[in-house]
Amino acid sequence: MEAYSKARKLAQKAYRTALMKGNYPYLQVLDEILSFTKTASEVSLGLVEIPLELIAGTKTAGRTTAFSNNFLPLLPETSEFASKWIALYRAHLDEGIRDPITACEFMNRFYVIEGNKRVSVLKYSGAVSITGRVTRILPERSDSKEVRVYYEFLDFYQKTAVNYLWFSEEGSFKRLFKLLGKDPAQVWTDDEKLDFHSSYIHFTDVFEEKGGRRLSLTPGDAFLLYLDVYGYEGFWEKSYSQIRTEMEKLWKEFQIYPAKHPVELSMQPGAKTGKPVLRSLLPVPSAPLKIAFLHDKTASASSWTYGHELGRQHLNEVFDDEIETVSLENINTEEQGLSAIQEAVAHGSQVIFTTTPKLLGASIKAALLYPDTKILNCSLHTYSGHLRTYYGRLYEGKFLIGAIAGILTDTLRIGYLADYPIFGTIANINAFALGVKMTNPQAKVHLEWSSKQGTNPEEAFRDPDISYVSGRDFIAPERASRRFGLYDIRSGEGIHIASSIWHWGKFYERIVREILDGAWKKKDEKTINYWWGISSGMIDVICSKNLPSGAGWLVELIKREIAAGYNPFSGPIYAQDGTQKNKEGQSLSPEAIITMDWLLDNVEGEIPCIGTLKEEARPMVLLQGIPAFNGSAADSTGTA
Repeated sequence: MEAYSKARKLAQKAYRTALMKGNYPYLQVLDEILSFTKTASEVSLGLVEIPLELIAGTKTAGRTTAFSNNFLPLLPETSEFASKWIALYRAHLDEGIRDPITACEFMNRFYVIEGNKRVSVLKYSGAVSITGRVTRILPERSDSKEVRVYYEFLDFYQKTAVNYLWFSEEGSFKRLFKLLGKDPAQVWTDDEKLDFHSSYIHFTDVFEEKGGRRLSLTPGDAFLLYLDVYGYEGFWEKSYSQIRTEMEKLWKEFQIYPAKHPVELSMQPGAKTGKPVLRSLLPVPSAPLKIAFLHDKTASASSWTYGHELGRQHLNEVFDDEIETVSLENINTEEQGLSAIQEAVAHGSQVIFTTTPKLLGASIKAALLYPDTKILNCSLHTYSGHLRTYYGRLYEGKFLIGAIAGILTDTLRIGYLADYPIFGTIANINAFALGVKMTNPQAKVHLEWSSKQGTNPEEAFRDPDISYVSGRDFIAPERASRRFGLYDIRSGEGIHIASSIWHWGKFYERIVREILDGAWKKKDEKTINYWWGISSGMIDVICSKNLPSGAGWLVELIKREIAAGYNPFSGPIYAQDGTQKNKEGQSLSPEAIITMDWLLDNVEGEIPCIGTLKEEARPMVLLQGIPAFNGSAADSTGTA
């Protein structure tokens, strides 16, 4: 009787609270919900372990008013209902409740058909779950976000049998598979289910302890954000204290979810600060600013790394003994990246540039671990509230190269070799095609991918109708060749004509000068994506002596227009399928340019799905790939 009285007081409190908030104070009734909802079918799930927190109400209205909306009893202690509840509570204390309830599941919420008092007793006792025979009622597919998320859940449930996890945003279940390192097509083993359940409960214990239930996101949403930063491997070995500390650093992200931290897109450098008066009068401090560069490959083997190393050398020449730089190479995994950053910090590095998107995850984690270290990652379309990122508007240079190719070609077909289908690459292809169209409206761009399985781009470019090819932008020392940038392939040797280049030194110089001059202060910390172009000097086009002088004059003219603010993606633009992507008098926004997932109407070729790419290319595409092609909308075979 004492237990029933306590349970009833809790029920009455929940009842009053619901009324004050204008909410329904009793249990939800599934029949009432279904009366204005279209359903598709019913499926028997058999015997299921039902999380008690997911039991929302009853199937019919019969016993609805006997319980408050938290499933605790409202009827008086003198009622027959109370006697039966008390008897069941006594049985639970003596031997436990073993008989399964009968329930329906709809939209991952459960509604009791038989066994209401068992649910009530177990909820009062603080139990986690109850066994039940469950019938799933499927909603009719629709454009409703909630229904779309539910059908994503069904795919997830089919492989995992996990029903206690829920997300509020689309794509989250697929993201979870990726973060766990598991194949979405693989059925989980009992051990995998047990490990995941233990980890999730471990996390939610801390989340609820910190008041997470008062936030608008689900515990699943919070867990996904956490895994995005700290990873899943070894989670079950972490102490509650460690999880609390890590969660504290993410709490602001939990509070604003699903919104992101505001990001400032820096399209060009601000005005130069100039050297402060005191700094110009006083001698250079004895302790130089220590800067570390982390690369995934060596400068001799990778043109990308080579370009960043030239940027580092530029810094050394400009700042002399004001700075001290170090280069760390062959860092290919997140684990190696985090270890290398820790090593750099231990040796006194105050600024760290990680020069590849592969190291984005390590950079975010390190930024949380070392908030006083300035960490910048070279990646595009990255919205992290923990570090700054940088990239270049290479498409401006590609537009110029395309214009040159359109002038020079006499065969109306021009080759284009792309590497990875990641953010920015599609804009480069389309900008090149726009440049071609501007100077030669009849010409076509034949697209090949170096990262695609079973392809030989060089063989494809031997077509006699292809006279010029736009290839790699830069050549590493070990791969010396004249086949880079735009080259003439008619002789079979490849005569270099012009190329768009990254001048990383220009970017690094401006950032380091800002730090040395005190313009980058912790109290002014912002989340910034630097995305500079020709106007900053970070992107440029160089022409060889093989380019006719008239074409060179046109290049300089267009370059000045772009530097002054002209957007190559202006005016009427049409995709391969004929849809209009931009209208007269308009220009595409930075977001639309970055996230392009379509090809211009004068491009021959396609964007490859991740399943068609070489194995070594897939990690980069999973990290920075165009969503429609990186597996979020394509299966493992590459079929979208």
